[in-house]
Amino acid sequence: MQDSAQRFAHRTILVTGAGAGIGRATALRLVAEGARVIAADLSAESLDSLAREAHGDGAIVAVPGDLTDQSVVDAAVAAGEGRIDGLANIAGITDGWLPATEMDDRTWQRVFDLNVTVPMRLTRAVLPQMLERGEGALVYVSSEASFRSSLSGAAYTSSKHALNGFVKSVAFYYGRRGIRANAVAPGGVNTGMDTAFRSSYAQEMTAPAIAAGTSSVAPEVIVHPLLWLLSEDAPNVNGVILPSDGGWTTV
Repeated sequence: MQDSAQRFAHRTILVTGAGAGIGRATALRLVAEGARVIAADLSAESLDSLAREAHGDGAIVAVPGDLTDQSVVDAAVAAGEGRIDGLANIAGITDGWLPATEMDDRTWQRVFDLNVTVPMRLTRAVLPQMLERGEGALVYVSSEASFRSSLSGAAYTSSKHALNGFVKSVAFYYGRRGIRANAVAPGGVNTGMDTAFRSSYAQEMTAPAIAAGTSSVAPEVIVHPLLWLLSEDAPNVNGVILPSDGGWTTV
């Protein structure tokens, strides 16, 4: 087993949403633990800033662009030059807390495209090389909303439930071939994600659930379970949706 300070030495990890929030914190921690990080994000400026902060010559390979575009997915995978050891699917988008009667097609499609289809396409793209080597670690950021329906709108809740199912499917089909697929389900996290209400009805209905929740944490707190699941420290963990919510699931 690797020294915990360099768990990812000689490993290449693809991280989505790497320009900010949980994705940025994950990329920086991976570099600190020896990884070469393929950093994908919509903002080229944020990726430039990430590379400067990482202080590692060539440790960050920036791939800017909208991952809902298949060509950007292809570019991110190609940046691994045939060697991607781990995939951290972190990029995501919320839905303005819109309930079904107020949901518009554009919001629904955009949320599912980024929260479900992009992780599927990236997983589909990296699996062949992982299967050939007989090992690979895949982690996904789900949400407390994947366990209940009172913490977001219809699209976000549905997308995170779908993501959980996808993770379990990958774990089932490929676990015996050396692939581990797991997800972390955070509660409140202090990121730049737009969580503004676009529905007064939803705000009224969800207030009790929000009030019962735990306080929000810094993105770095969520990095701990993500990197554990990516590393060889979790060799027998597969198909798990791991809450990291301060116990919110107990309420």
